[in-house]
Amino acid sequence: MTNWVKANIIKLNQWNNKLFSIILRANINPFIAGQFTKLCIKNKKSKDKIQRAYSYVNSPNSKNLEFYIVSIPNGKFTRKLINMNCDDEILISKESAGFFTLNQIPSSNLLWMIATGTGIGPYLSILQYGGKELNKFNKIILIYAVSYFKDISYLNLINKLKTKYKNKLHVEFILSREKKPDILHGHIPRLITEGFIEDKVGNYIEKENSHIMLCGNPGMVHDTRKFLVENKNMRKNLRKLKGHITSEHYW
Repeated sequence: MTNWVKANIIKLNQWNNKLFSIILRANINPFIAGQFTKLCIKNKKSKDKIQRAYSYVNSPNSKNLEFYIVSIPNGKFTRKLINMNCDDEILISKESAGFFTLNQIPSSNLLWMIATGTGIGPYLSILQYGGKELNKFNKIILIYAVSYFKDISYLNLINKLKTKYKNKLHVEFILSREKKPDILHGHIPRLITEGFIEDKVGNYIEKENSHIMLCGNPGMVHDTRKFLVENKNMRKNLRKLKGHITSEHYW
């Protein structure tokens, strides 16, 4: 049974007409970078609860709790969430969950962080936190796909992280609905299948030197994982049997 605690709304950032972030403060238990939690809104009339799972964007050592969210047209939860004020009541699970964390991943030369849309959230949490777990990897490659360049809401933060990690962090953006010079165009599964991502990065995905993290659109996760299993001879990373592919599954 979920242990709900009240959260205070600090700020709501409306990035564009479909993307927003909500920043909260609440007395939750410590979490590990990469984990997710549940947010809950009560219906004032029926007292029913609506809840959804979201990954933390913030580092575990931050006072603010931040979540990056897609505003779904006519969505029961996001429609209410995006219109909330600082004095409205929102609940958060005291405990966090998930194994999309670096302590579950074996050491590897290359760590590929592959995301679409709001799936960037857990990677930002991990990279902001840093910590000794990052020492297990010689190079981190962040691949982030969105529809339009304007959808890269956390561009300033990503640039700060590039400065922080220097040559250890390589970032590549992908745009699916517009073309820009020196930015890959298309969808992740095809770009991986045809070798465009590897060529652009200058590193190659092999089970001997790479671990792949996948987060975001379920179709992307499914198709990319399928290709890696069938063509790169990789396997899913399990707690009792270490592998090469780690993916998030709270959608």
